[in-house]
Amino acid sequence: MGLIYRVLGFIFLTTMLFSKAHGAVRYYHWVVKQTNFTKLCTNTTVLTVNDRFPGPEIHAKKGDTVFVSVQNDGPYGITIHWHGVRQPRNPWSDGPEYITQCPIKPGGNFTQEINLSTEEGTLWWHAHSDWSRATVHGAIKVYPAKGTTYPFKKPDGEQTIIFSSWYKSQVMDVLDEALATGGDPNVSDAYTINGEPGDLYNCSKGTMYSLLVKKSKTYLLRIVNSILNEEMFFSIANHNMTVVGSDGAYVKPFSTDYLFITPGQTMDVLVTANQSAGHYYMVLTPFLDTDSSYDNTTSRAVIKYWGNYATPSSIPTPTFPNISDSISAQLFVVRLKSLANAAHPINVPKKITKQIFMTVSVNLFACPNSTGCTVDGNNKLAASLNNNSFVMPSTSLLQKYYDNNYNVNRIADEFPNKPPTPFNYTTVANMSAYTSEGMKVITLNYGEEVEIVFQGTNIGATQNHPMHLHGYSFYLVGTGSADFDNGTDPGRYNLVDPPEVNTIAVPRKGWSAIRFKADNPGVWFMHCHFERHTTWGMSTVVIVKDGGTKKTSMRPPPSYMPPCS
Repeated sequence: MGLIYRVLGFIFLTTMLFSKAHGAVRYYHWVVKQTNFTKLCTNTTVLTVNDRFPGPEIHAKKGDTVFVSVQNDGPYGITIHWHGVRQPRNPWSDGPEYITQCPIKPGGNFTQEINLSTEEGTLWWHAHSDWSRATVHGAIKVYPAKGTTYPFKKPDGEQTIIFSSWYKSQVMDVLDEALATGGDPNVSDAYTINGEPGDLYNCSKGTMYSLLVKKSKTYLLRIVNSILNEEMFFSIANHNMTVVGSDGAYVKPFSTDYLFITPGQTMDVLVTANQSAGHYYMVLTPFLDTDSSYDNTTSRAVIKYWGNYATPSSIPTPTFPNISDSISAQLFVVRLKSLANAAHPINVPKKITKQIFMTVSVNLFACPNSTGCTVDGNNKLAASLNNNSFVMPSTSLLQKYYDNNYNVNRIADEFPNKPPTPFNYTTVANMSAYTSEGMKVITLNYGEEVEIVFQGTNIGATQNHPMHLHGYSFYLVGTGSADFDNGTDPGRYNLVDPPEVNTIAVPRKGWSAIRFKADNPGVWFMHCHFERHTTWGMSTVVIVKDGGTKKTSMRPPPSYMPPCS
């Protein structure tokens, strides 16, 4: 422990000058360890940070630097990712396993540097190794910088609300079984709201999460969807929500009686306690318009008003879209718009120099006879982008890039800018479900203005795909159903006030278009935030080359990185 604090002290001294120019420096010490919980009538041992589920919060202001010392006292390797943090020029602390680092080994320690820049609002952190993020995750609250304030009236209070998946089995056993059979992993046994399943599950009524509010007061709810494999609807009985932010950026406020939120996304919403004193259910239920397996259960929590009143004999329950209501899901998405004003400007790329058309599919791999795969005969499930199922490296890709003098050709193949065979993507009936595999990456020159169109396909089990890009926020400039039409659909793009986000829901049998400027050099993971789809290969890596100056070039590695041997 003494060594840890000496290291932190050294970091403090060497960052004082930096902090004076860029904000405060903050420190956290975390211990990853196994912790026992009893939920759903079952005692389960899960991986946690500091014995907490959900894990501890990080509080900072815009522009701050945060150092987190991660001590791994768990039984297997772990990495931590700061979801939605751009990490300017510093992919070394970004966290995805074998992309930017090797895992922190049991008994090991790694101090990560979180560089907050343009982010403001709610982000989150989570494990980025195997499926450990099921229970290793928590919120990052980024407050306005000193001398600034919210673009809305300061709320009377705030509360973090985290949605999670809960398994009675060991989540690593669930993953291992799925990999052995090649099939769908078992679904979770419950959803939780701030760690509690709620009263619709066995042995869970007494521990249901409750939020105390005072009449006429307004509360900022910082909502995080950390669920592994399902997109969700969320609603509060008799209370509308005013959405004011998403993914660490503000949006034009709008009132709604439900949220649609994908794994990886965050939402900042204002709720005013404007009802009669009593109890009101908050309800979380899945959205899924596919025949894939999913956890078809519902989690509830309750809002309780302060005051003296008779305990209600019944609690109002909200109404919201049904489980397969894709129209309501998309109507929510298109309501998200950036503030795009003087205090919160945006800069949407308009001179596109790099265009990528990317199909998103669930596929098959043929298995050798001796493996025991069970999907459609002797196959296993796979997933792909542009018909390439990404093969994870066995060592840090970032370190290899650095060690090979930033020569991409020595470490990976180039990702195609379009699918190898064009087809009718959303209506195809006879396209092969089989895919190829390889370690293919997207290479971008510094300063390029990039457009990526994600195209959903009718191959395999079609469903929405929550796509996430590390190292960047990007603008969602368009989304629609059916096949993308390059002749007409760009004319309907929103280039005035598109939302600036880091995770989007690519619609089932539809498309989404994003734009960003490649101004953050480094090695950045891009993947579906359904954990099973990332496991199957629905990912790639974006490598942004250095610019011509020190300020436009990737930082060198820190003095210590977790070893890969």
